Amino acid sequence: MTRSAADTPSVKPDAPAKLTWLATFKVYLEPPSLRMLLLGFSAGLPLLLVLGTLSFWLREAGIDRTTIGYLSWVGLAYGFKWVWAPLVDRMPLPLLTRWLGRRRSWLLLSQIAIMAGLVAMSYNDPQVALTPVVWGALAVAFGSATQDIALDAFRIESADADHQAALSASYQTGYRLAMIWAGAGVLWLAARAEVPGASGYQHGAWHTAYLVMAASMLLGMVTVLLSKEPVQRSLPPARNARDWLRGALLEPFADFLGRYQWQAALILGLIATYRISDVVMGIMANPFYVDMGYTKDEVAAVTKVYGVIMTLAGAFLGGALSLRFGVMRVLMLGAVLSAASNLLFAGLSTVGHDVTALILVISADNLASGIASAAFIAYLSGLTNVNYSATQYAIFSSMMLLLPKFLAGYSGRFVDAFGYSHFFVATALLGVPVLLLVWLASRAQPAAASSANPATSPDASSIG
Repeated sequence: MTRSAADTPSVKPDAPAKLTWLATFKVYLEPPSLRMLLLGFSAGLPLLLVLGTLSFWLREAGIDRTTIGYLSWVGLAYGFKWVWAPLVDRMPLPLLTRWLGRRRSWLLLSQIAIMAGLVAMSYNDPQVALTPVVWGALAVAFGSATQDIALDAFRIESADADHQAALSASYQTGYRLAMIWAGAGVLWLAARAEVPGASGYQHGAWHTAYLVMAASMLLGMVTVLLSKEPVQRSLPPARNARDWLRGALLEPFADFLGRYQWQAALILGLIATYRISDVVMGIMANPFYVDMGYTKDEVAAVTKVYGVIMTLAGAFLGGALSLRFGVMRVLMLGAVLSAASNLLFAGLSTVGHDVTALILVISADNLASGIASAAFIAYLSGLTNVNYSATQYAIFSSMMLLLPKFLAGYSGRFVDAFGYSHFFVATALLGVPVLLLVWLASRAQPAAASSANPATSPDASSIG
């Protein structure tokens, strides 16, 4: 981290290097980390239910791969959340904000929207009428994106930059635990809710599973109610609507561009492409499992439980490595591993139904994903100025998904035209330019140190 002596008068420059491994990992027991563990669960629950698990449901219902690919554009709600992020960042909600505070009020409202959308999805059969399911998924996606905006700001405002990697790892842990429940849990519930002796697709099983998922959002709501609102900086009063719009919309953009100037384009390019290999490949993962003949129980056990455990291991490892060796070095490692692991899926597509091979592929892929995610979230957090935390982080995380989600919409057509093996190789090649961008971004520095908040300056350690 680039920090002035005035910012750390009592800390020796080499203090972080003297941390023992035990002291490093104790950061995960601190209250902010534990809070993010619980809130991460609330954030992770909706994503699979409108993307990954939904694609499994739709494929089993007989929906073609091309349509499933296009329906993944529901996830573009996450890519455009920067549009309403300024409202979440600054606009108070009647009654709720006075009771809970700015961050927690938006968190609670978004969680209610997610629950309502999941209930709506559960009551509609995509085999009979697909449109109502899509509308329910859109409600969940917009509620989830809004929750992410408020939660990212909550996390950034809860600790300094040195602890952001640990907070991101805790967040990822809760997130991935929720993904076990929203992935394996849904498949397990749907399998157990099927009528014995009946074969083929059964909507009633999915209805039960999605209702249980809706009820699971209560955990996030309780956590919000029991959490403390982070200390926030007072906002200057707006004299009129123009002043409010300038403070909410223009200043967050101007602050980032002012700090990085021409290097901002390089950083934004990295943000827009860093997870492209994983996101584009992930849309077709569940249809791939269905087409390869894997059962609900096999997919639940291997990809949704064991796979998430491997992702958690990668997230903790990525967070700890970032503390000791710097975010940028781990960011490069994650980029290499994420692209390379997609080639393993290409090999798996030639093997067919082989649970042992699936376990090996999932081990490598999810470990790589965890390392990359922890480092990348820490990197984005370091770029953010706490004065505009919700809006700036929403811009960054939106850009992270916008291009990959758009390309992912054509994944079904690509598979139909060229097959799974060529598709997985192509997604690996998408990650090659990212390596150059990481190397260049590791040398990017704020143009004016005085304009950057020292608590949120990005890790300046370069690669090589």
